[in-house]
Amino acid sequence: VTFVETGGESVQVGGSLKLSCVASGFRVTATYASCMGWFRQSPGKERETVAIIRSGGRTKYADFVNGRFTISKDNVRNTLTLQMDSLKPEDSGMYYCAIDLRPEEFRCSSGLATTPFSNWGRGTQVTVSS
Repeated sequence: VTFVETGGESVQVGGSLKLSCVASGFRVTATYASCMGWFRQSPGKERETVAIIRSGGRTKYADFVNGRFTISKDNVRNTLTLQMDSLKPEDSGMYYCAIDLRPEEFRCSSGLATTPFSNWGRGTQVTVSS
């Protein structure tokens, strides 16, 4: 199970980006892919959860998202995507995707905690400038 994140770049405040996380070694629609997420980390800060998506398409977002981002799965391209609109300078950072591979009854049961997630990709850099 590996991920490659792409789509990050430098944009102006208020701009939009669509991040993609290509999955290898499994299908994002597989049963064991029932909990996946996007995360970000800025220099000097802890990695934080941006959004998670569970089986059935149920989603959960960090408070700072405030309706600006949308997490989804592209079954045709076998990717996890993050559409980001109305970007702010504080959204700058390295963005990663990962998966919760705990037993099914525990997946996505820890709120927005990052610790249950694994198989981190290398990340894609997002820079928002004013």
